[in-house]
Amino acid sequence: MIKEPQIIGSVVKISIPAGDIYDLPAKIDTGADGSSIWATNIKEKGSELEYCLLGPSSDKYTGKVLKSTDYERVKIKNSFGDTEQRYRVKISVLIEGRKVSAKFSLANRKLKSYPALVGRRLLNKRFVIDISKIP
Repeated sequence: MIKEPQIIGSVVKISIPAGDIYDLPAKIDTGADGSSIWATNIKEKGSELEYCLLGPSSDKYTGKVLKSTDYERVKIKNSFGDTEQRYRVKISVLIEGRKVSAKFSLANRKLKSYPALVGRRLLNKRFVIDISKIP
């Protein structure tokens, strides 16, 4: 059964049950191909990647260590054209109550307005953006 695309605004609340994180504000960015999320304490241990979502300065930070063997190193180009190396992991998230499994690059978003950014790959065929929906 194919689900109809869900209408969302330019900012949504996402939840990541595996990290005990709920109602995290995320910016919808149709100019970004992929999605990213603030992560700290990122460590490669053998064939496993360990990380914490968010950082201690966030009121949503839990300090829970997540582990993944399904990860990759990728080069990400930012809006200024600069390239940086990041890890990308698959994370199950709830967006407006809809469960989605998607790849997120782990980034330092401490100084950004939103700790998570949702890009086109995650949105494709699942969500339609209505910019008149004010968060």
